[in-house]
Amino acid sequence: MRLGLLAALVGVLIALQSRINGELSHQLGNPLQAALYSFSSGFLTLALFSFFIPGVRAGAIKVLAAVRDGHIHKWKLFAGTLGATLVAVQSQVVPILGVAIFSVATIAGQTVASLGVDRLGLSSGGKRAITVRRVVASIFTIAAVLISVWDRIDANNLSWLPVTISGVAGMLVGVQRALNGKINEFSQQSFTTSLLNFITGTLFLAVLFIVALLTHHTHVVAFGNGPWWMYFGGVVGAFYIAFAATVVQHLGALTSTFLTVGGQLLGSLLIDLIIPTHGVNVSTYLVIGILMTYAGVVVGGSTQSRRARK
Repeated sequence: MRLGLLAALVGVLIALQSRINGELSHQLGNPLQAALYSFSSGFLTLALFSFFIPGVRAGAIKVLAAVRDGHIHKWKLFAGTLGATLVAVQSQVVPILGVAIFSVATIAGQTVASLGVDRLGLSSGGKRAITVRRVVASIFTIAAVLISVWDRIDANNLSWLPVTISGVAGMLVGVQRALNGKINEFSQQSFTTSLLNFITGTLFLAVLFIVALLTHHTHVVAFGNGPWWMYFGGVVGAFYIAFAATVVQHLGALTSTFLTVGGQLLGSLLIDLIIPTHGVNVSTYLVIGILMTYAGVVVGGSTQSRRARK
């Protein structure tokens, strides 16, 4: 029960971070710089944590020991670059597709990847079989997300190449969460896992930003006026990645995705009520999508279903 609530909280935090980063990107007019700021501020937050929370440093030592002993492959430590890839794709694709189509494509990608990583046992808890029940629940969840944004989809912006790229980016995030669950098994400290993500993700985006500067595809923009909360996306991300690592470690990738998507839609509803984006109103579609998502969780079975394991 507590893990289910934590997974829903992860989804709410994802929706909140999307709103915060979206506002920062809008104010700067430079999505890539906004993404780099978000990741680097999250890194600095977690680095500060490591000075005051001994468990974060102890967790890093445990991870390094696990790598040295061969329990964790070194490449798994670069899970953060997968999340940074999504941010990089987002900065390029959202202006083409719009947020609604991008969200559906990435969540579909995450759901498909979650089925795969559970079957391969990339996350903790061993392998989980791809059953008819889990496939139906996955389709149901994707349909729920599609319905929730139905009134915001602009069919004129539908282009299959950007949609495909967004879906692949979503799949990478599904793999990222599974790898974080595995790392968390050894670190035994979720903020250590989050810190590793932000280190590699920040480095990846920094290199990308420098390349974009050198090739004149972007430029540095001065931080101007705007709501105070638009600078805290990285802090929110630091917490949701840490919480997500714990959830995936115990529930597996697919069940975590179901619960997180439900929380994400619920968070979107709350944001639309409290700090709405200009021109966006709460719709009946969003409410129906939330109800369908949690119905999909029921279809998929309980979080500890034995039938989902193999």
